[in-house]
Formats: sequence, C-alpha cells, structure tokens
Amino acid sequence: MNRFILLFLISLSISTGAFGQSKATNPIIHADVPDLSMIRVGDVYYMSSTTMHMSPGVPIMKSSDLVNWELVSYAYDRLGENDALNMENNKNAYGKGSWASSLRFHNGTFYVSTFSSTTGKTYIYYTQDIESGDWKKKSFSPSLHDNSLVFDKGKVYMIYGNGTLHMVELKPDLTGLIPGTDRVLIQNASAPAGPDIMLGAEGAQLFNINGKYYIFAITWPKGGMRTVVVHRADKVTGPYEGRLGLQDQGVAQGGLIDTPQGQWFAYLFKDNGAVGRIPYMVPVTWENDWPIIGVEGKVPQTLELPKSNGLIPGIVQSDDFERSMEDPKLPLVWQWNHNPVDTHWSLSERPGYLRLQTIRLDSSVVAAKNTLTQRTFGPTSQGEIAIDVSLMKSGDVAGLVLLAEYFGYVGVKKEKDKSYIVQAINESGKETIKEKIPFKGSEVFLKAVCDFTNMKDQAKFYYSLDGNSWQAIGASLQMRYTLTHFMGYRFGLFNYATKNAGGSADFDYFKISK
Repeated sequence: MNRFILLFLISLSISTGAFGQSKATNPIIHADVPDLSMIRVGDVYYMSSTTMHMSPGVPIMKSSDLVNWELVSYAYDRLGENDALNMENNKNAYGKGSWASSLRFHNGTFYVSTFSSTTGKTYIYYTQDIESGDWKKKSFSPSLHDNSLVFDKGKVYMIYGNGTLHMVELKPDLTGLIPGTDRVLIQNASAPAGPDIMLGAEGAQLFNINGKYYIFAITWPKGGMRTVVVHRADKVTGPYEGRLGLQDQGVAQGGLIDTPQGQWFAYLFKDNGAVGRIPYMVPVTWENDWPIIGVEGKVPQTLELPKSNGLIPGIVQSDDFERSMEDPKLPLVWQWNHNPVDTHWSLSERPGYLRLQTIRLDSSVVAAKNTLTQRTFGPTSQGEIAIDVSLMKSGDVAGLVLLAEYFGYVGVKKEKDKSYIVQAINESGKETIKEKIPFKGSEVFLKAVCDFTNMKDQAKFYYSLDGNSWQAIGASLQMRYTLTHFMGYRFGLFNYATKNAGGSADFDYFKISK
C-alpha cells in the first residue's frame, strides 16, 4: 500500500476550478450541500446542511472565510429506529430522513433544529462544543416543516410552514410546544413573487439585525424559477411586509451572514442537475433597512472573498483504510446510506482494509444495507477502489456504485466457483447488467468517472487488473436528479448477497480525484 504515500499530495491538487483565481468563484462548493443554515461566532463560521437518509446526519461544517469549508461533526449518529431508517420490511428512507435544519448560537450554546416526516418529530440538538460531536437531543411531535429556531427576549419560537408561515412558542426546556401559541405569521408568504405559484414559500429563516426582523424564504412562480422572498418587521411577531429578494439562475433558499469586517452576504443554493444542490454566496448591500441581494439583481461569478483551496479534505477525501488504535474511525466525509449494522463492517478484522459483510439477501444495490458513501463533485470527479473478493460467496455482488435512483455500478459478482467483473445500471426500474467479463484472481481495481460539466451528467465505468491499465466496461450512465432520492449522486462502496448471507468484500482503498 505504498501508493498511498502520494495521496495527500494528490488531494491538494483537487479544486472546484478556482485555482489560478485571486478571488472566490461561484459556486463556492460544487457538490451537494443543500438547505444551508449559517452562523458566525467571532471570526469563525459554522454551517449545517441536509443529508436526509444518510447516517450520521445533519453535517456541521466550519470555515474562516465563507469559502473553504471542512466537516467538523454531525448533529446525530442515528436519527431514529424504524423500518424505513433501518431498511427493513421492504421500506427505506431515501429522500426522507431529516430535512432543512436551523443552526443557532445562544448564550454560549449551539443549537441545531431539524424535522422528519419519517419519524413524525421535530428535533433540537445542542452542545457547547460544536466541534466535539457531543450533541444532546430534545424531540417532540409534530414534525414542523422547514422550521427556523428563534431566541428572542427570553422566549423561544419556531417559524415553519409552506405557503402560509406559522409561529409557535416552545416550552422553556425545548421539550415541546406551548399549547395555544401556534399562530399564522404570514398568510401568503409567496405574494411578493406574484399570484401564480408552483411552490409555496418555505425554507424560512429568521434574522434579527439592528432591531429589525427579516425572514428569508424560497418560492417558485409557475413558468419561472426558484425565487428568494424577504419579509421585514419591527417585532418578531409581526406584522411583516414582503419584497421579492432575488430572481436569478434559480439561486435561492438560505439567509444572511456578515463578516467581522462588515461585509454582508446571502448564502443560497442552486439546483444543478445530478451533482445536486450547490451553495452560492451572493453579496448583499442595505438600502432603507432592506437587504439588496446580488449585483444589479444578478448572482456574480466572482466574489470579494478568498479563493477556494479545493474540496479535499474539507468535503470529500481519499481513504486508504489504514488505522491506528488512536484513529479507529471513519473520516467525517463518509456516511452510510441508512442506519448501519455495525456488526457487519470493520476496519480491524483485516488491518488496512474496510470489510463489508453481507447481512441478508437483496435484489438490488439500492436495497443493500451498509453502503458507505461520500459526495461526488463537479465539474468532474472520479472514484477508484481496489477490492479483494476472495471471501465473497456465490451470489454476492460488491464494488463501486454511483448511488441515486438511476444508479450505475461496476463490481464483481460471484457465481458458484467463478467470478465476473460486471457493470450495471437502473434500466426501466430494474438493475440490469450491461456487461459481464470472466475474472480470475482475488483483487481487481474499479473506477467510476463523472462529468457534470454544464449539467452533462454522464458517467463511465472502468476496471483494471493491475491498477495501471484501465478498460472501459458496460454502458454510460445518464445521471438524473430525482425527488425519490432528493440528493446528488454519491460514490458508494457496497456488498450485497442474492443467495447466501455472510460473505465479505475487503476494500483496500478509495481514491477520489477530479
């Protein structure tokens, strides 16, 4: 495994395309980081985002400049325990789990609120050390859609809803709602964007700036694009007046953040095809106590912020699975596709390898438990693995998947005493093998290459017997973003059984590059 001496140097060469620039460029992250909520504490910025069905969930990221971000923790390891989150009884939580979060800092404590239709609950996670990962939890019913947590003059509220925005007061200990306090805050929050609305205003986030209250929300006029609407009031309880905030390129949903030097920005995101929903920073100026978003109403390409140093190791990261007793865990860039079964994966059973053991019989890679994932990114990215298949059983399939509803993978399938390198895609709702090549030996190298340039959204697959000479295999994958998974494509390491459970696949490394 001496090849990994160079991984760190390789990782430094990966960027979002901003190398050679003296300023930051939009998007600030060309990867799926949607539903942003952001705060500044002193000179440090923190951001939460949505990863839905993934475990752990609600990623927390840190930055010193609003451009270069690194993962520092997750609000939870497991959202809950039910059939959907555990992938039991033919149920799953794809596209569900937990949605948009609200990140706050109040009286020395960090708070993250989120909600889940999968469990029917609203959640509040809190800690005094946001980077330690030591989060405590409060939860209650009902599930408040796209809630924004508000601390104001000794009281705690949540603003939530779709189209009509509501406000409700929470109990002081955050264990539930105070009965009788739910009220309509803004009857038709979409109104500033016009009368014919496809998506009612949601994703509301509230900010108290210089004694005035501002609510950012997203709406979508029919025949138009995702649009920012802004409402303002002198009191948190209203009444609110609204304006259209931004209507350009579909960049929307988020809120306001300032720098210690007094600059203001809106943090927003854009639906960008199969790579997912990608973050943008948009300059904000102030006019008559209203935030003016953009440059002459447009989202600029360049920003008066430091340039990007690249995605690695902040958002994605190569892994050689070498571990010491002091570092026995997976890096934060990894997430399981659902709640993992911890007894069926290991970094210690075979030192230097990730071992995935099959748990049950499944018919498709999207139904498999313990698929280990991390983000793809644009404009181009590729993932490469080496896999030892000697402990796989007949009927097992293991390899590298581009995970989404319309998935594609390259892997190894065992049939009796023979092994085959296979490439498969979701074709008309069915996992379909497009090419199958006999293979002798115990180790094979596999690669998936993604091209998201100008939303081309195509992927190709390769294999190698020596890690140097690569051969294309199977069919190209036309990647498609769908609401079923509601997430950009993920690289995934998988192993599932179709005949007998208990077989193992040993992954020597995962290498990610542009």
